Amino acid sequence: MYSSHIKITALIILNYLFVTCINHENSRSYPQSFSHSENAENSGFDPARLARIDSVINHYVNTGILPNAVTFVARRGNIVHNKAYGYKNMEEGLPLETSSIFRIASQTKAITTTALMILYEEGKFLLDDPVSMYIPWFSDPAVMTSFDESDTTFTSRPATREITIRHLLNHTSGIHYGIYRTGAGNMIYAKAGIPAVNSMDPITNEEVVRRISSLPLMFDPGERFLYGMNTDVAGYLVEVLSGKPLDIFFRERIFEPLGMKDTYFYLPGEKSGRLVTLYTPDDEGPSLHPDQTYSNYPVEGARMWLSGGAGLSGTIEDYARFCQMLLNNGTFNGNRILSRKTIELMTINQIGDLEYGSLGRRFGLGFDIWGDQTPAHHLGSSGSVRWGGLFYTNYVIDPEEELILLFYTNVQPWQGPNLQEKFHNLVYQAIE
Repeated sequence: MYSSHIKITALIILNYLFVTCINHENSRSYPQSFSHSENAENSGFDPARLARIDSVINHYVNTGILPNAVTFVARRGNIVHNKAYGYKNMEEGLPLETSSIFRIASQTKAITTTALMILYEEGKFLLDDPVSMYIPWFSDPAVMTSFDESDTTFTSRPATREITIRHLLNHTSGIHYGIYRTGAGNMIYAKAGIPAVNSMDPITNEEVVRRISSLPLMFDPGERFLYGMNTDVAGYLVEVLSGKPLDIFFRERIFEPLGMKDTYFYLPGEKSGRLVTLYTPDDEGPSLHPDQTYSNYPVEGARMWLSGGAGLSGTIEDYARFCQMLLNNGTFNGNRILSRKTIELMTINQIGDLEYGSLGRRFGLGFDIWGDQTPAHHLGSSGSVRWGGLFYTNYVIDPEEELILLFYTNVQPWQGPNLQEKFHNLVYQAIE
């Protein structure tokens, strides 16, 4: 009898401890604003080691390899490194500021994915719904079987299955990216007049997606990973499901609640002067000159295409607010954007064993996930999520260390050393 009472009491205690731990995790207090740490040691950093970031970035700026850079490192909401280096415009000698605006290109994808998942939480769709349920142009997908490079003609066959919304968000739909303008997929996208990154022409999301739907897929949906214009289709899907233009939905449901005051598809006139100059390397040497291909879209032209895949420009702190929301399991600035369970869904492997990247990396819904092998090859934590943009911007969200780190510059194409990985290493080596 006495033994039975002990066992029952022990079970009650264990159950209490288990429930207490779960409740503690569910009610965990996340930072709802950023604070500037007076002493990096209070956030678990060695200040002397953290200062190595300054010497490395200044070296690349002073040697002309890097026109500028801005950093943002925050742990548990405490900002331990947020500095600007170099020039917003080298020719005019205008110094960069931490409030300068950068073209963030594919960092738009995580925001578009978040917008779509807001609608998912409202019951507007299921992830494995065919896209054609909401955008009928995708009802009869075809797969390319041959391509004639001399005249860009092709043959195709019916796809074995339709594209689902999950396929869009994990880049397994077979939709291509027309960004480099070489190879079969790129050439047919160029011929169809599909803008890959931006356009100053009077073209809308509806027209871009209609053109994408008319072209063949590179493979049957779900069979491979291929980074493509999936998130542009997802952006139009946000418009269809919400009944609002993508920029308005972003502003009302994400930017204003998070306090992101300087992120836009097209900059208002009073903020255009804060946009950094986009640079490109000279053909004959390491020096840089202003780019003429992608430089003007945020401030000129028709200002009509709202690219959910690559269209946004903004400050590093704005995007840090978005990153902190994800790290906080869906909340920041006193507002909940997504639920904890939705964040969990977005940040787990969504592509199974499909070939992707290296070091055991996988892809979730909207970003890359560092795998178990990652910490064996460079400093970091498995389970961190990461992505970046065409113009050499980059972010990492590390739940294990309760850390976000962002590195921004605007150079296309980047031909120097891997400064993003060096920056990651410089941050992680400074953690006590």
